[in-house]
Amino acid sequence: MAPILEVKNLRKNFKDFSLKDISFTLDRGYIMGFIGPNGAGKTTTIKLIMNLLKKDSGEVKIFGYNNDDADKEIEIKNKIGFVFGESIFYEELTVEEMKGIIAPFYKNWDERVFNDLIRDFSLPKRKKIKELSKGMKIKFSLAVALSHNAELLIMDEPISGLDPIVRSELLDFLSEFIQDENKSVFISTHITSDLDKIADYITFINDGSIVFSSPKDDIFEYYSIVKGPKDILDEDIKKYFVGIRENKFGFEGLVKERETAKILLQDKVIFERPCLEDIMFYFTRGKINV
Repeated sequence: MAPILEVKNLRKNFKDFSLKDISFTLDRGYIMGFIGPNGAGKTTTIKLIMNLLKKDSGEVKIFGYNNDDADKEIEIKNKIGFVFGESIFYEELTVEEMKGIIAPFYKNWDERVFNDLIRDFSLPKRKKIKELSKGMKIKFSLAVALSHNAELLIMDEPISGLDPIVRSELLDFLSEFIQDENKSVFISTHITSDLDKIADYITFINDGSIVFSSPKDDIFEYYSIVKGPKDILDEDIKKYFVGIRENKFGFEGLVKERETAKILLQDKVIFERPCLEDIMFYFTRGKINV
């Protein structure tokens, strides 16, 4: 079976920024977290996947079809659910009125599913969009995205600014969404701690290039936080580090090839499991003297 999303050598050039040969693959039944600092190219990549921007070169396939195939575009869009972090709805309309505008665009709109989600999310149908909290707006976006039998859910910073309870509810929902192993989620977010909980794969983009796209568990096996005295750091040792922070008491850094580093450094340092935030920090900030 073809991957649900396949991106190969995707390029897009702007005056002051370029996406450079972006490649990754997402199979059915998984959640992929898309991470990177502000300006790294996450939203641009998503717009190219959605065919909202014209690529310069490369290939994007969704459900096995080229995303810019005019003959397949409606079929592709009917099976994608898209959730922005910001509201894209008419603020003066009620939840029910906004649904009435959106539903006719989808061939497989399921009113029963929509009503069930509205009930589960405790969304008031008669409230205007502008009267909803940010969490409620995201839930409404999710209800719309999932009421037409979507197989791929694409989310661009959907959980930023939400309180921990609402975020937890949404994460639980995403985990349930993929349980039939036919659906997948591609989610861009700055809140990497949430991806530590639910993501199966992580794709990390920095300055328009992919740093890695790997199973999350492999990433945690490969990289490690190392803490120790500064006097062991020489130029040969530093080659094993992605980044290092030094202070008057010692150093902390991120190593790649953890097992090789353990053999090299042995009992001179402490090894700790990193989180995604640690990994992104050391890749994007390099060496910092404190």
